[in-house]
Amino acid sequence: MIEFPILTLLVLVPAVGSLLVAVISKRQPDLVKVTALLTSVLTGGMALWVLFAFKSENADFQFVSQHDWIEPWGISWHLGVDGISLFLVVLTGVLFPLVIAGVDPHHDHKRYLSWMLLLEAGVMGSFISLDLFLFFVFFEIVLVPMYFLIGGWGYDNRVYAATKFFLFTMIGSAFMLVGIIATAVLAKAGEGGAVTFDLVKIAETASFAESTGRWLFFAFAVAFAVKVPLFPLHTWLPDAHTQAPTGGSVILAGVLLKMGTYGLLRFGVYLFPEAAVWARPLFLTLAVIGILWGAVAATMQTDLKRLVAYSSVAHLGFIVLGTFALTTTALVGSVFQNVAHGLSTGALFLMVGMISDRRHTREISKLKGLQKVAPVFAAAFTVIMLASIGVPGLNGFVGEFMILIGSFPTARWWVAVAATGVIFAALYLLWAYQRVFHGEPDDDNNDFAELKWKEGALLLPFIALIVFSGVFPKPMLSRIEPSVDKLLEHVQDHSDWEQPSPAEPVVPAEGEHESEEGEG
Repeated sequence: MIEFPILTLLVLVPAVGSLLVAVISKRQPDLVKVTALLTSVLTGGMALWVLFAFKSENADFQFVSQHDWIEPWGISWHLGVDGISLFLVVLTGVLFPLVIAGVDPHHDHKRYLSWMLLLEAGVMGSFISLDLFLFFVFFEIVLVPMYFLIGGWGYDNRVYAATKFFLFTMIGSAFMLVGIIATAVLAKAGEGGAVTFDLVKIAETASFAESTGRWLFFAFAVAFAVKVPLFPLHTWLPDAHTQAPTGGSVILAGVLLKMGTYGLLRFGVYLFPEAAVWARPLFLTLAVIGILWGAVAATMQTDLKRLVAYSSVAHLGFIVLGTFALTTTALVGSVFQNVAHGLSTGALFLMVGMISDRRHTREISKLKGLQKVAPVFAAAFTVIMLASIGVPGLNGFVGEFMILIGSFPTARWWVAVAATGVIFAALYLLWAYQRVFHGEPDDDNNDFAELKWKEGALLLPFIALIVFSGVFPKPMLSRIEPSVDKLLEHVQDHSDWEQPSPAEPVVPAEGEHESEEGEG
C-alpha cells in the first residue's frame, strides 16, 4: 500500500480537466483540444502506473485511500482497486484518450470534450469506489454526460434514444438507492450500532436475514441488470448505440456497460452471497436468453451499427453466465471478457463510424465490395471481427472459452444452450462482412477511401491489445485470479455454496514450470 493518492487523482484529474475545458473560450479551439487530450493522457498514464505497480499475488484491495466525508452517516471517500477492477480502470484510462484524439465530434468541440472528461471521472470513480454512497454518486454522474453526448451529437432520433437511456438507467438507480440505504441501516448492528456505507465492512461483518438479503440483492441487481443490459431490460441499448456519436458508442460499449457486469460481481455477489447463490438459476437463464436473443436479433439487422449493438447483448450474456457459474475459471474468464469485449466492440464501433463518415449510410444493403477498393481497411475490420467472434489467438476466444469450460461443472445445461451463441456470432458477423466487403463495388462504393494514417494509428492500439492478450493472457489472468479466489472463499463462507471440486489455478505459479523441468 502506498500513501500517494493515485486513485483520488484518477477521479480528480479528468474532473478538473472537464472544468478547465468548460471555462476556456470558444475562440481558442486548439487550446480546448490540447487541454482535453493532455488531461486524458495524464489519466491514462496514471492508470498504467497502477497496472505496473499492482502486486499480482495480493488478493486484497491496493492503493487504498480512505477519508471521512459525512462522518455522522458513516460515509467516506473510500477508494481501492483489486484484480477484479484493475483492468477496467486501465481500459478506461486507455479508451478515453484514443477517443478524444481520434474521433471528431463534427461540431461544438468544447462542450463535447468537457462532457467526455466528466464521463471519464464518473466511470473511474465507479470502478474504484469502496463506499456504497460514493459509488452511487459516481454511478449517477455518468448518466448526465452520456445523456448530453447522445442527445447533442447523435443522429436523427438522438433525443428519443438519450431520453430512453436516461429513464431506464434512472429507474434502475432508484431501486439501488433504496437498497443502499436499507443495507447501510440494517448492517449497523454488525458495526456496534453505527451506520456505515463501507463496502468491505458490510460484506465482512453484516449478517442479514435470508429473506432480507434476497430483497436487498434484487434492489442492487435491477440497477445492474439495466446497465449490462440483461434481457429483458436491454431495449434501450440498440437505440442508444445506433443514435450515439461514434465516440459515445465506443465508450458506451467499452466501459459503461461494464459498470453493470462489474456491479453484479462487486456489490451483488460480494455483499449478498447467499442471495446470489439462491438467484443463480434466474440469472443463468436470463444470461442464456440474452445470448440467443442478441444473436438472433443481430442476424436480422439491416443497419450495421445496430447489428454490432445487438452483438453486445449476446456477448455480455456470456459474462453474466460466467459470473453466476461461481467457479474460479468462469469468474476469471468473465472479468477477462469484460476487457476483451470492450476492446473488440469498441473498435468495431470505431470502424462502423468510419464507414458512416465515408458513405453517409450504415445500411448493409447499400454497402458492397469495400474490400476491393480498401483492402487495408477490410483487413483491420477482419481482425477485430474475428476477435468478436472468438477465434483462437485473439482475446475473445480466451474469455469465452474460460467462461464455457468453467461454467460447465455448475451450469452444464445452460452452457449447452449458450454454446450455440458462439455459432450464431460467427453467422451474423461473417454474413455481415460478406455483404459489406465482398463482391464488386457499385458506383456509390467505388470511391470508398482507404484507411488513413490517423485512423490506422487509432486502430493500432486496439489490434495490438487484442492480439497480445489473446496470445499471452497470463499477465492479466495472474492478476485477476487471486481476487476471484478470495471472493469465492467469501461466498463459500457465507452461504452453502461449494465448488464441485478443488479449483486448480488458472495460471501456474511463478517458477512452477521450472521446478517441474528440474525434477525431470
